[in-house]
Amino acid sequence: LDTTKILRERKYYFAGWMVYEVGKTWAEADADVAEAIDFCEFYSREMLRLAEPQPLTPVPGEKNYLRYIPLGVGVVIPPWNFPLAILAGLASASIVAGNTVVLKPSSDSPTIGYKFFEALEKAGLPDGVVNFLPGPGSSVGDALVTHPRTRYVAFTGSKEVGLRINELAAKHVPGQIWVKRVIAEMGGKDSIVVDSETDLDAADEGVAVSAFGFQGQKCSACSRAIVVEKVYDAFLEKLKQRVERIKVGPAADEDVYMGPVINANAKKSILQYIKAGTKEGRVVTGGGEASGPGHFIEPTVIADVPPDATTAQEETLGPVLAVIKAANFDEALEIANNTEYGLTGAVYTQNRHKLDKAAEYFHVGNLYLNRKCTGALVGGHPFGGFNMSGTDSKAGGRDYLLLFTQAKAIAEKVAT
Repeated sequence: LDTTKILRERKYYFAGWMVYEVGKTWAEADADVAEAIDFCEFYSREMLRLAEPQPLTPVPGEKNYLRYIPLGVGVVIPPWNFPLAILAGLASASIVAGNTVVLKPSSDSPTIGYKFFEALEKAGLPDGVVNFLPGPGSSVGDALVTHPRTRYVAFTGSKEVGLRINELAAKHVPGQIWVKRVIAEMGGKDSIVVDSETDLDAADEGVAVSAFGFQGQKCSACSRAIVVEKVYDAFLEKLKQRVERIKVGPAADEDVYMGPVINANAKKSILQYIKAGTKEGRVVTGGGEASGPGHFIEPTVIADVPPDATTAQEETLGPVLAVIKAANFDEALEIANNTEYGLTGAVYTQNRHKLDKAAEYFHVGNLYLNRKCTGALVGGHPFGGFNMSGTDSKAGGRDYLLLFTQAKAIAEKVAT
């Protein structure tokens, strides 16, 4: 809670570092700091709840109780796209549960990670509880994951790296006396379904901000709009007009909505996806680099994309939106479920029956109805996905700290 106070007092300082280091706009950076604050406070108060006596079934002649105890040494590997919020969430969950941490920040955002480490020190965290270790994932990360004294790994990042961590952690090494636990969130290919019975202005706005906020570099970003045929053309025309109002430029400029993508390799990869998209569909707007010295890319909308196309299946992690036509609402839901991911999704419709159907059959960890698919709030929207989106953990939820603890049951026979 003392760390939370420091983050509140220095909110603009931390936001400024994100604008500078990862190219978040001020609005996106402010939201990132706010989420970090929420994580630190939420997990602190949740651990107080877990520390209370837990309800057990009474056993005659016994006094029974259950305690949640720490796991041990954890390796925390956060991403660059939420360089403070997710880092603070993974680290604070580990700390309040009583674990010690080796914190390896992303190579694209080490400074923000160190600034949080400084806040922990200033708050009075004892030496050795959190150990800050920047370095490349291919060497430092692998060594930490495979070390016999590592008890668990908490990771957020790509599917490929997450699967590698899971594989490495599953292999027993000499001196290891436990089965390592992996807590992983690994990205998504998130869809927004737009039904024929909806407010198209609201749907277009939701799709645009979900697809292009922070340059589309969110695991929760909308990278597929699945639109019912009856309103497909009208939706596209409105979306084109909305997206073309987005200003791209230096993240520090107050009137800029999209800053640069994270680095040159990301820019190259995103442009390759756009090139593939031009062959799989038709570019409605954008389609290339934006002007200016930096890794700027135009917000790009590609229409008429087949549901099984590369642009519709692989995570782009950039400002690229594939628009897919569906014959009806049922087919739209089928398409929404046709990827290997299952993180976030949204549905826009004014039909109550269709909303209920989506709630039942749209297979994602976080489903939003008549709102954007980004912007999960700690405590209100426990966050985490299905399938290749991760290990079904729910960050910001009441069961999340159980992943960082182990339960010890104690039964004492008493005189009757």
